[in-house]
Amino acid sequence: MATGKTPDKPTPTGWVSFVGGGPGDPGLLTVRAVELLRSAEVVITEAPEHEEMVRTVLGLPAPAPVEEGAEAPETDGPLFVDGGCADDGQPLTNAARGRVVVKHGKKSRVVRLLTGDPFMYASGPEEAQACVKAGVGFEIVPGVSAVAAVPAYAGIPLTDKNHREVAVVTCGGTVDWSQYADDRTLVLLSGVGSIGESAKALIEAGRSPQTPVAVTRVGTTTEQSTVTSTLENVAADVRAARVAPPAIIVIGDVVNLRETLSWFETKPLFGWRVLVPRTKEQAASLSHRLRDFGAVPEEVPTISVEPPRNPLQMDKAVRGLVEGRYEWIAFTSVNAVKAVREKFEEYGLDARSFSGLKIAAVGDKTAQAIADWGLRADLVPTGEQSARGLVEEWPPYDDVLDPINRVFLPRADIATEVLVSGLVELGWECDDVTAYRTVRAAPPPAPTRDAIKTGKFDAVVFTSSSTVRNLVGIAGKPHPSTVIAVIGPATAKTAEEHGLRVDVMASKPDVEVLVDALADFGAARRAALVESGQPVTRPSDRKASGRRKAAAK
Repeated sequence: MATGKTPDKPTPTGWVSFVGGGPGDPGLLTVRAVELLRSAEVVITEAPEHEEMVRTVLGLPAPAPVEEGAEAPETDGPLFVDGGCADDGQPLTNAARGRVVVKHGKKSRVVRLLTGDPFMYASGPEEAQACVKAGVGFEIVPGVSAVAAVPAYAGIPLTDKNHREVAVVTCGGTVDWSQYADDRTLVLLSGVGSIGESAKALIEAGRSPQTPVAVTRVGTTTEQSTVTSTLENVAADVRAARVAPPAIIVIGDVVNLRETLSWFETKPLFGWRVLVPRTKEQAASLSHRLRDFGAVPEEVPTISVEPPRNPLQMDKAVRGLVEGRYEWIAFTSVNAVKAVREKFEEYGLDARSFSGLKIAAVGDKTAQAIADWGLRADLVPTGEQSARGLVEEWPPYDDVLDPINRVFLPRADIATEVLVSGLVELGWECDDVTAYRTVRAAPPPAPTRDAIKTGKFDAVVFTSSSTVRNLVGIAGKPHPSTVIAVIGPATAKTAEEHGLRVDVMASKPDVEVLVDALADFGAARRAALVESGQPVTRPSDRKASGRRKAAAK
């Protein structure tokens, strides 16, 4: 007799989280997905790009190359297992994937990362059933599906006030197109190879040959591209554009809204490959802002920040600071703040030692680093944020108002003498102390050096004169087709001395202002191409000879 009770299930012996990896943009991962990735012992991927995406999200370095026959070294982070292909390179069946998931799920905390959503056009249901059969516990973490995300990134809403219905069609097998003869929005998956037959069948079923069609490949990534056409012309247009999977196809009047709603592919630096030659520690904020404008930053360390060879001078200056020997301390960079702060921590000191001391900062970024330490800068240039700008606003020494005439100036070993000479002219004595050294980094890999020399980068951003000198020294001069962006006049002068033509210069020495200036350049360039009826290309798409001729005029 039925009791109405659910049969008891065995206690799970392991755990698997089926996580939606989204359509490609790491920024579309859910908060829950990121939490699980941080605690995962094993990540079973589905696509080749998944491992790189997880490493980016978790801040893990790329794996070091392993010589044939050698064991891979132990590294931080989870073990990555390919859930898409077997060891022989052949695609795994759903049943085989289920066995891989169960095998690891019995022993470890597993994240099974699937493209899009685990339960929408994915193998998640079959793999979850395999877990149930094996007594392995699981959870489902929904993800952003490419069905809606890719059209959204192409500027195409699937519904509007006049079109309320959407049908999603997988084109892998036989499809009865006659049931889609109305004006519903259609989203086709796996349909690039058969788009000609599908379009013809829809026209025969009653759809207008002029029905708009959009084909978006590699959606939500900076490689995204969209071809817009009509049912009667889409096959030829897709062939001409050489569109290859993966791609999402949208059919219906909503495609026309792309003209006004395209927001992703129209970003001012969309798809630009931008070289960021900076210290590793400083590259993050600049790269993040470049991504906001659609660029693909590639960080190439040209400078390594290291302690001074002889720390005694710095030790003596810090003791003098604590003992009240100085009236002022002047910070000319974030690195200088970091160097002094590390020295304080080494001695067990804190911000209280700055009591009675006046603090100067060369610019807003340096002032913020000082504020992060719990201190406030007394002097920050209101005009040019540079050593020269700081000198222009520095008060002259007054033997009545200033009890001490000495300034502590912790700087890089290669700093210019503008600040020191300016302060001396104002009557101050300076203890110019090497707080850190800037050392030229090792050359980048050969493919990167080749890309720099042959114009495969669209732009390079120089944030100091030393980044110009060091990049040219370790990798060679950027190609003439590459847009050169610099942070200020001194950096521009150094670039020109090395034979580079400066295209963009920031209005003040700030990395955010520099990136904004480059974005303005990109937007103006794009607008000019559109206005002249030319296709929108990147600087690296142009022939070098054309750039040289233009520069020579």
